[in-house]
Amino acid sequence: MAAKLGSGTRNKLYRTTWLALLALTVVMLLVDRSSLPRVAFLAVVLVAMLMKASLIGANFMHLRWERLPLTLMVIVGLLVTGAILFGLIAPDAVRISAMRP
Repeated sequence: MAAKLGSGTRNKLYRTTWLALLALTVVMLLVDRSSLPRVAFLAVVLVAMLMKASLIGANFMHLRWERLPLTLMVIVGLLVTGAILFGLIAPDAVRISAMRP
């Protein structure tokens, strides 16, 4: 269905997506400078990052117009990769915090 979009429609979609990504980035920077409690800061940043990843996947990776199995394959692959990376990095985080005096 992506091929059926006209050039103007496609450009508008990309422009809107880029502006949304820019706005989310600005929100994340403003939240970083604010004095929010740690839990609220993490919640806002995680939600913003998930929204940015969804926008990028849907519009720039063209997953919005793909069939469900391909979309699920990409999403599951990303989640598994994230879990593996977390599993490899988390033990170092625990070890480093234990090394501090």
